[in-house]
Amino acid sequence: MVTSQESERRSRRAERRQGRRRADEPNDNFTRGFTALGELSLAGVQVSARATDLASGRVLFSVDDDVIMPTASIGKVLLLVEVASQLAGPGMDGFRILDREPLDAVADSGIWQHLQAPSLPIADLAALVGATSDNLATNVLLREIGLEAVRARTESLGLTRTALLDLVRDHRGPDDAPQLSIGSTRELTWLFAALARGEIVTPEVSRRVVGWLSLNSDLSLVASAFGLDPLAHREPDHGLLLMNKTGTDRGVRSEVGVLRGPRAGVAYSVSMYFADTGLPARLSVLDGMRATGLDLLEYVF
Repeated sequence: MVTSQESERRSRRAERRQGRRRADEPNDNFTRGFTALGELSLAGVQVSARATDLASGRVLFSVDDDVIMPTASIGKVLLLVEVASQLAGPGMDGFRILDREPLDAVADSGIWQHLQAPSLPIADLAALVGATSDNLATNVLLREIGLEAVRARTESLGLTRTALLDLVRDHRGPDDAPQLSIGSTRELTWLFAALARGEIVTPEVSRRVVGWLSLNSDLSLVASAFGLDPLAHREPDHGLLLMNKTGTDRGVRSEVGVLRGPRAGVAYSVSMYFADTGLPARLSVLDGMRATGLDLLEYVF
């Protein structure tokens, strides 16, 4: 006959066994992120998210991942893909110098607007876009590359819900595109997974774009959970390696990336569109993105 004390001990042992993962088995439990995103959705935030295992492509979680969302600066990745593609061809040299002009001027993100140098090589401008989402460098590259070329490249990749719509503007009028870029988290997750595998255009093009994106210094959203140095994370740090791109605008917070760890790798994308009426609303969105990041970190680590 099993006593109540023995039954309780067996129950506790079973719970411990059930809750323990093998040393070689990633944790598939994304409850923390799902809960945080669900609470934000109930509070009126438009939420879209997706994560896939980098090796198998298995979907780890998804939330309205086909919805087209404003993604702010994330669309600059499409510009970088086209720049890398043209640099791989015979007609463009990465050392070619481009001048900034008054019509290119724009504020907010980036450091070139604060530097004295009036001209920089194309490859350096792309590095500035990858590192600081540099708006001025973006506009100069777009003037050289052409928005139509970026759109054509986007279509050739099979992306139908993701696009760079315009150059960067301080103010958007009625005749301008309402957003700098749009995207679905499903397509963005696929794009970054394909970049990581060297499948975008050519392996050379993919490697160049990954190199630029690995410079990104914005780890304030999902990647805030990863514990990496924002200014230096191009090499593995405690077994973690990240490339990512963020997009930030009034009422927009978006991030797409690839995180590799000791156990696994994951491609992810999270986008939020919300009424940025006060600091509490913004901080709750950031908390939700960080909660998702903690689940991703646990999966790869």
